[in-house]
Amino acid sequence: MSALFTAKIFVVNRDSFIRFLFAAKNEYPMFEKLKNKWKVSGLQLFLILCTFAIGGSLTGFGAKKIMNLLTVQADWLWAILYILLLTIIWPMMVLLVSIPFGQFRFFNNYTRKLGKKLGVLKPEKAKSQN
Repeated sequence: MSALFTAKIFVVNRDSFIRFLFAAKNEYPMFEKLKNKWKVSGLQLFLILCTFAIGGSLTGFGAKKIMNLLTVQADWLWAILYILLLTIIWPMMVLLVSIPFGQFRFFNNYTRKLGKKLGVLKPEKAKSQN
């Protein structure tokens, strides 16, 4: 893949982006709900969704490459290991992808909240004021 082709992937046409935001606001109220829930702007929501998409795709790609290195014969064992690998790699991958998109703070908070809900991270105790 040439560097020029790679650079064109990340170039966003301003008019197309404005049309996307207008259509998302008027035709897809779920985007407005997400903006309100996460308290972000339209551009930040777009960057967050791109981070989710690219991070998830890279997670699947990386997990598949790792699974190809392993010599697992049983299909059921392969599936279980693949799902576990996805679960472990995904938070790291979205944090890594969020850096160039400028969304690291959002994803750092998001993965921490997710970890607390899943019981992987301990909830922070409220600090008492003396």
